[in-house]
Amino acid sequence: MSSEIKVYQDKTLNNASFVLEECVFIDCHLKNCDLFFSGGDSEWANTKFENCRFHWRGPAKSTAALFQVLGILPQQPPLPAPPATSTANKPN
Repeated sequence: MSSEIKVYQDKTLNNASFVLEECVFIDCHLKNCDLFFSGGDSEWANTKFENCRFHWRGPAKSTAALFQVLGILPQQPPLPAPPATSTANKPN
């Protein structure tokens, strides 16, 4: 199943999520975005990424993990633990 490619040109995109294999960015500025990448074809030209978070999936995740072990990429900090739920103040 193939997704249609969405082309963004001359846009500033804020607080959004994108699957990189499904998008083309030309002369764009992405701020505070989540970018998901599985290792497929992706394309951007003259695009700035500011405070964006890359999320590696599938083969890209395996490659990123290998590069971290080899010291080519810095280790990802561990994800914060979810807040603990307390039952002490809950009604019976």
